Amino acid sequence: MWKRIVLILLLVFSFSLSHTDIAAAAGKSYVDTTDGYEFSYPNGWVQVKVANGPDVIFHDIIQVTENVSVVISPVPEGKTLKDLGTPGEVGYKLGKNALAPAGSGRKAELVNAQELESNGKTYYLLEYAISLPNNQQRHNLASVAVSRGKLFTFNASIPEKRWGKVKRFIQESVNSFSVY
Repeated sequence: MWKRIVLILLLVFSFSLSHTDIAAAAGKSYVDTTDGYEFSYPNGWVQVKVANGPDVIFHDIIQVTENVSVVISPVPEGKTLKDLGTPGEVGYKLGKNALAPAGSGRKAELVNAQELESNGKTYYLLEYAISLPNNQQRHNLASVAVSRGKLFTFNASIPEKRWGKVKRFIQESVNSFSVY
């Protein structure tokens, strides 16, 4: 009888652990058919409305400084992402102009930059180490693409101390970003 109870408890415990991972990894989808992009974001995150900022922002309801956002900017007519520069060049410009602009006290170090082709579109995947003026460190991942005369920048920003715990979910979110 004790063996049966222990076996049942182990099965229940095992199922609950594996079920939690599956649910957490699944995420939710956001689709903007007007602007032509979509991505997935982690469960437990909510959309935040802001004026004069990114097109959309989601953040964790508990760790509110963990967020993803999409910024849409115009590009000169007929320009492609490759026309704007290599992954490293575009990554450097994004870090300098958007993530750590002059006078902000922030520093952005481009850690990795790579190119990815998906469904006929070119994406640059960028990774940054960000230092804030208060000595806090953040980890940023970005996916950049050009479509229909617009530059789309999907950015995920996480405190460095939480990066190890959420890395997989954030990478899945960044890799899910697509424009059409």
